[in-house]
This record gives sequence, structure tokens and C-alpha cells, in this order.
Amino acid sequence: MTQGPVRLDVSVGYALPRAGLPAPVSFRKWVAAALAGRIREADLAIRLVDAKEGRALNRHYRGRDYATNVLSFPADLPEGLPEGVRLPLLGDLVLCAPVIAREAREQGKPLASHYAHMTVHGTLHLLGWNHEDDVEAEAMEQLERGILAGLGIDDPYGTP
Repeated sequence: MTQGPVRLDVSVGYALPRAGLPAPVSFRKWVAAALAGRIREADLAIRLVDAKEGRALNRHYRGRDYATNVLSFPADLPEGLPEGVRLPLLGDLVLCAPVIAREAREQGKPLASHYAHMTVHGTLHLLGWNHEDDVEAEAMEQLERGILAGLGIDDPYGTP
């Protein structure tokens, strides 16, 4: 793990009305918590979308014809960069606002807490974490619990 402050550039874009959605400063805080101790610098973009765009992206990139809460697009760094050249581009996250709002209601969670969880979850995907099997899922969930606890957010996998 790396130590010290993270140099972080988080660009947040809203493809729907911003009322009721977290501010960019919140997303930056959640990303920083997910990256703390893991990497020293990162650039990433977060786009908040409606269900139509979320569904179209999920269908195009994952072959699943429904809107999902978060999509992660890790940056593919070009091969053959000159020695010493570093690109801190981590990737992009797409958060589907209506899905996140519905899930928060159904799970009895504060909306901001669920946004924090989905942001942390997506950021960990950008770092290579996955949940393709039970062992990976448990490891990722434990990491998420710890990060969110550090932000004062209850266990997202516990009962409300």
C-alpha cells in the first residue's frame, strides 16, 4: 500500500437534473476514501445518468438489457510508453441515478450512503477488484465495509 496524500482529479458530469443528487465534493471524498493507501494519483470521471442512458450503456458494454446502479470502465493505458512516463488515468464510472434512488428506498438506506457505497464499489472495480465468485465477493465486500465505516456509513450489506 502507498502512503501519503493522493493527488486526485475527479470530474463529475450530470446528464440529468442535479436536484437531489450529491455534489462533486461528495464524490471526490468517496473516491479518495476508496483510493487511500492504494495509489498515489488518479484521474477519473463520474457521469450520473438517467435510466434510458444507463440501460443503453449496460446493453452495449455488458450485453444486459437493463439499467444497473454502477458501471466501471477502467482505463486501458497504451502499450509502449517511454520509460518514466506515467498516466494517472484510472477510468470512468457511470452511476444511474434512478436505480440508485430505487435501491436506497427498497433497502431503507439514506440516499447519500448508497451513492457513497456505489462510488466506492465502482472505484474498487477500477482498481481491479471483482466479485465474480464467492471468495472475491467476500473480500471486496469486506474492503467496502471498512472504507465506508471510515466515512461513518453503516455496513451496506447488513440489514437496515
